[in-house]
Amino acid sequence: MSERRYTLTIACPDRVGIIAAVSGFIAQHGGFIVEASYHTDLESQRFFMRQEILAASLSPGLTEFHAQFTSMAAEFDMDWRISDSATKKRIVILISKQDHCLNDLLHRWRSGELEVDIPCVISNHEDLRGFVEWHGIPFHCVDMTDKTAAFENIEHLFKQHHGDTMVLARFMQIIPPQLCERYAGRIINIHHSFLPSFAGARPYHQAYQRGVKLIGATCHYVTEDLDAGPIIEQDTVRIDHGDTVEDMVRYGRDIEKTVLARGLRYHVEDRVLVCGNKTIVFR
Repeated sequence: MSERRYTLTIACPDRVGIIAAVSGFIAQHGGFIVEASYHTDLESQRFFMRQEILAASLSPGLTEFHAQFTSMAAEFDMDWRISDSATKKRIVILISKQDHCLNDLLHRWRSGELEVDIPCVISNHEDLRGFVEWHGIPFHCVDMTDKTAAFENIEHLFKQHHGDTMVLARFMQIIPPQLCERYAGRIINIHHSFLPSFAGARPYHQAYQRGVKLIGATCHYVTEDLDAGPIIEQDTVRIDHGDTVEDMVRYGRDIEKTVLARGLRYHVEDRVLVCGNKTIVFR
């Protein structure tokens, strides 16, 4: 993205005049809208909006825009936020021993394809310390023997590094309910199954036993319900009766990497809005 942009996202009860009010407000302040997306969820009767505005065109700064927009937002009962493309999201990655998702994210980060800051990587094993530190990223190993103390430590590190989002890149640990609640919409997981099929542990083995013809991966927000949070992105690959569990694991790793990368990109670009246990994704 060459030009600095502000991204405004809105969720509110659906009614006549929302688009006109928001677009009119932006126009009154000289704002040049370069991308706009809208959706109404008919079941909940909620309206969702995402607009990108050229930062240089908007006459007030973000602080003034926020102050002036707040009163209009209250009129429409809006949940809203505005972000600045000049401020990169800070992504804290949690891993275990498997490195394929981590390797892919770090490659995209180093190449500039994924425009985020990675202030640290947290793991429950030492195996990937050298690989992470070679990239110049601090590595923290957390002993998971005492789960309560371990997750208190993880939350402390997340706060210490001013993290915006936790990314579970095959972390393989269940996040406690209180952490899920405090960071709702800020913890992203990659699950190696096409959810809701084969939730939980060893999904490839479950799929093999059922003789399925498609396997997949799912990027979703983490909630206290295991592998049941709002889905951001999914993909599948076809298999057949001749494929072993090992084959399925190998195929699955490729899908896991791309699905996590796409889902994370949508999240950091503020393209994902949560509607109950679903998501609206403005690609």
